Amino acid sequence: MSQLKAILFDIDDTLFPTSEFALAARKAAVKAMVEAGLDFPEEVVLAELLEVIAEFSSNYSQHFNKLLHRLDPDRLRHGSPALVIAAGVSAYHDTKFRKLAPFDDVVPFLEFARGLGLRLGIVSHGWTDKQAEKLVRLGVVPYLEPKAIFISEDIGINKPNPKLYQRALAKLGLQPSEAMYIGDSPAHDVAPTRSIGMVSVWARRASKWRGSAGDFDVDHVIDSFDELRPILEANRA
Repeated sequence: MSQLKAILFDIDDTLFPTSEFALAARKAAVKAMVEAGLDFPEEVVLAELLEVIAEFSSNYSQHFNKLLHRLDPDRLRHGSPALVIAAGVSAYHDTKFRKLAPFDDVVPFLEFARGLGLRLGIVSHGWTDKQAEKLVRLGVVPYLEPKAIFISEDIGINKPNPKLYQRALAKLGLQPSEAMYIGDSPAHDVAPTRSIGMVSVWARRASKWRGSAGDFDVDHVIDSFDELRPILEANRA
């Protein structure tokens, strides 16, 4: 491959275990809502909440309101929907404050890559405020090039459209072969980046994909960022 000049990263389930964190936060929210007066078993509330998320997407801003609409309002022991919703929101965000952290090898790898002179950035799908907040809470912002943060809401192009990645490359003045992209989704991260000539890396440890690397074309498959160190060192030699 051409000499790399930059590495661009996905965020969710690539830099931290998003699915694991989200489930913990949702369970905490459900527990708080039941304690605040929602008269249902926690497992029933959680199942309904997961249905709401599946139907309205994780970026929907009224999950808990919609949840109460779908459950029997007469089952509110204290008769205060606002307090039940507030309890859920507070517990969710408290979990975010306590538990949101990158995989152990992320920051050491970012330091290593920066030491090689590589430019580091993000190409992420989602709402700008939510994705930017994750980067801040994960503590990775000091390692990233400020003008190399590309979030789909800002760009107006969503994954897996290759134009999202092409826009990022154009803004950074890079040829596709000069940039590596690391993400957890074969469909949203690997396929579009490889189709335009970027170096594609499947970070599979937290991936929801249950197939194998043989099911699609990919340049590298990793279970740890440490596995990329010798590849990057050889490329910079």
